[in-house]
Amino acid sequence: MALQCGIVGLPNVGKSTLFNCLSNAKAQAANFPFCTIEPNVGVISVPDERLNKLAELVIPQRVVPNTIEIVDIAGLVKGASKGEGLGNQFLGNIRTTNAIIHVLRCFDDGNVIHVDGSVDPIRDKEIIDTELQLKDLDTVIKRIQKVEKMAKTGGDKDAKKTFEILSIVKTHLESGKSARTTNISEEDFEFIGDLNLLTVKPVLYVCNVDEASVVDGNAYVERVRDAVKDENAEVLVISAQIESEITQLDSYEERQLFLDDLGLSESGVHKLIRAAYKLLDLATYFTAGVQEVRAWTINKGFTAPQAAGVIHTDFEKGFIRAEVIKYNDFITYGSENACKEAGKLNVEGKTYIVEDGDIMHFRFNV
Repeated sequence: MALQCGIVGLPNVGKSTLFNCLSNAKAQAANFPFCTIEPNVGVISVPDERLNKLAELVIPQRVVPNTIEIVDIAGLVKGASKGEGLGNQFLGNIRTTNAIIHVLRCFDDGNVIHVDGSVDPIRDKEIIDTELQLKDLDTVIKRIQKVEKMAKTGGDKDAKKTFEILSIVKTHLESGKSARTTNISEEDFEFIGDLNLLTVKPVLYVCNVDEASVVDGNAYVERVRDAVKDENAEVLVISAQIESEITQLDSYEERQLFLDDLGLSESGVHKLIRAAYKLLDLATYFTAGVQEVRAWTINKGFTAPQAAGVIHTDFEKGFIRAEVIKYNDFITYGSENACKEAGKLNVEGKTYIVEDGDIMHFRFNV
């Protein structure tokens, strides 16, 4: 599954520094606006201790983790929705992503220029929110103009429903609120899903702080938490500078000692990757054999045939059954054969809903 999270924010908030820490791809990071002109894409592994433990037991030839793509998108300024700065390019790039990682500057440093002259994460957030909302409003109004006549004069039920949903979203956007905060159901949103509205995408707010604030946060972080409390969005506190220093250390032991000295249990990058994965409402199942132990990404709620289709479409088309071992059982008994002998291998059919952590083997015929 090709899943993308776009890193957005005003110029000079630490987006590119954070991207460099997340990915082997290197975005140019410098102390001036619009440093990143073209979107940089990095494929990153999702840290999952379960995969490591399975590999220790199975001892496979290779281990393949889940991955997601992180896109570093050019900085945004006021007026982007009308093409100011790199606005049109920015909005076009973000439209193709599945979720948004919104980086907010929550530290003071006179040596790092702020595009608006002062540090105010709430103002910065509102600038980007407004630009995305204005762009969506323009998109919604254009669609209303196309369906309004059919909705009011014809007998097209879908047109009427679409017009009704568009009208609700239009009013919401005009009040300065993002489309994802409406009470419209996911099913009803499908009527306008082809619009791929920017403010429907789930958001993870990343507060970029200084070293002194990385454990407990600061006043800027508290303001952000208060501002987004009604958005059903997660807030992470990370120091991009610290993460950059961690990437310079050669060994795992050195990195852990560095984190211990700061009072941190793990790096902010690992927290961010997992949070992005969660933001996309994803789950993981595993296949485990001597050739390969592998994590597979699925949407929560996938049936066994749908999960099989992630490996290959033929697996879904010719699905017969799935042999399932729960992760904890596999760890307890140590192998597939031991789980079978203990009666911990279940045979499931087409209606089985895959659970996060399931270890699966599919039987199919094409």
